[in-house]
Amino acid sequence: LGREAISWTLGPWETFWLCFYGMATYGNAGWLREQVCKYMCPYARFQGVMFDRDTLVIAYDEERGEKRGSRSKKADPLALAAQGMGDCVDCEICVQVCPTGIDIRQGQQYECIGCTACIDGCDQVMDKMGYARGLIRYASLNGVSQHLGWREMIRRVFRPRVMIYTVVLWAIILAAAWSLYHRVPVKVDVIRDRATLSREVGEGLVENVYRLQIMNTQERLRLLKITATGIEGLQIVGLPASLELEPASTRLYTVNLRAPSATTQKGSNPIMFHIESMTPSEAESDTFQLQEKSIFFK
Repeated sequence: LGREAISWTLGPWETFWLCFYGMATYGNAGWLREQVCKYMCPYARFQGVMFDRDTLVIAYDEERGEKRGSRSKKADPLALAAQGMGDCVDCEICVQVCPTGIDIRQGQQYECIGCTACIDGCDQVMDKMGYARGLIRYASLNGVSQHLGWREMIRRVFRPRVMIYTVVLWAIILAAAWSLYHRVPVKVDVIRDRATLSREVGEGLVENVYRLQIMNTQERLRLLKITATGIEGLQIVGLPASLELEPASTRLYTVNLRAPSATTQKGSNPIMFHIESMTPSEAESDTFQLQEKSIFFK
């Protein structure tokens, strides 16, 4: 794709998808921006049902910060504490730097994307005022309310809820990896010809017609051999010994099956199509065999 783009030889579909994804990326990141996080991204809503009071989040220390209010850098902290003033100077830097425009001081909100811009902004203000950092910090709600240290909060990470989620996540990862490793790169659909159920072709033979739609999902040439079983004497007519399937392509093959009338029961007879890969490349271990069920009518 890169070579075709550089040489200006892109096809119509390649050009369409490049433009589509380019415009989608620009629309999401350059135009919609935080609206994507607020109204389109399901991350916060999904994560919200998994949170509890021991989950590490971006938290505002309300006990330390309230009551808010502006003050001079030279103001005496003891005099401010006597007046009930907290460390928050109400500069609203945390709101100004937030990409979704929320006020973290109002508690947890689903719009928070965990970017930590509010932490950085607040720490800079605390440095200028000569206060300790961490008015807004990574912590759990229990950690803030119970004044837990970082190690104590980390210990609570290893609790049954988290361990169960971890096991489920690894099970999904392993199942996805197994399915990708064992996936068959060719897909086959068997479609019966609806014009006629069956027909006699002489010499005591009954014929059924099928259409096999075969898709090659890999970027390599495939040689396929198609056979059919299920009825004694069943044979394929009109197909070569091997079929070439181009890389990343779909082909529709018409397959005529004939079976002796003497070995075929009246009505429907279950049969099985066998599609075997005979890849001519050096990767002989990449061969496979597919089976698709169908019905042969007499």
